[in-house]
Amino acid sequence: MHTQGIPVINAEQTADILRHIDVKEAMRRVFTSLAHGQAVQPEQKVVLLPDSRGDFINYFGVDISRQLIGTKISPYLVTQHKPVITAWTLLMSTADGMPLMLCDASLLTTERTAATTTLAVELLAPAEAQTLTIFGTGHVARAHLRHALTLRKWKEIRIWSRSCSQESDTLAREDGLPEGLLKVCASAEDAVKDTDVLMLCTSSPIPVIDLKQLTRPCLITSISTNAPGAHEISPRALPEMDVYCDYRQTTPAHAGEMIIAAREADWRSEDIRGDLPELVTGRAARPFYKRHVFFRSLGLGLEDIAIADSVLSYLKKQDN
Repeated sequence: MHTQGIPVINAEQTADILRHIDVKEAMRRVFTSLAHGQAVQPEQKVVLLPDSRGDFINYFGVDISRQLIGTKISPYLVTQHKPVITAWTLLMSTADGMPLMLCDASLLTTERTAATTTLAVELLAPAEAQTLTIFGTGHVARAHLRHALTLRKWKEIRIWSRSCSQESDTLAREDGLPEGLLKVCASAEDAVKDTDVLMLCTSSPIPVIDLKQLTRPCLITSISTNAPGAHEISPRALPEMDVYCDYRQTTPAHAGEMIIAAREADWRSEDIRGDLPELVTGRAARPFYKRHVFFRSLGLGLEDIAIADSVLSYLKKQDN
């Protein structure tokens, strides 16, 4: 569908296009631009609707290296039944200020979230890591699983959630995993025993794991949710870990566990050891795993711009 020659891409189209683009490399590219001063990441802006009718979150970004300005708008609209949640990304050119594309961002948000986390795992996890654990079985968790499959030579991938079934064969078949690689665990404690990487992919606003259950230092990643103050680990654990994030200029002001830790646990944003712009350019020190390593991803407008740019680039190639 087109409006005045500008492509308007729906969810069905983006689902098909996603099979043809390398989202993780798009994330690497935009964080490199951010590191070199060629991109700008403003803070996200939440706008409340009158009479408690909901809100909409605005994610902004500028990537001069790609001549792009963009914004993703995600409304949460209260209705008499279940709320309506959508997300659309608009790309515009810095060359002439004209719009380039409008696309449904629902699936793109899931994929860029997973790709950002797995980029961090690629850069932070021990090279010899063999065991991956994922908390969650929803579409976001499964996207993380798909993106993480080739990061290391995993000998075992464990899945756990409060609602997780024991049908590991079904899960493995649906996600295209090699036979015998996936294990669905009966408890969180079983899932994290001797694990090397723990990816938290839940929508829980409260901690989903007691870090005392971890039997050795590992990499923990968290995406959490937009609920106020949401955190998947205890904020009091932050001073005892090597902490990294997607972007140190914005994440500490919005990530629930960081806000609480700064207020109650003698932790400061200055304690963050590195962010993705620093990691992709080699400016941040890698962890030594004398203690747990924590990576917090908040979700950035630049990530939305980068994946939408990949969609647009794919469409241009198809037209040539």
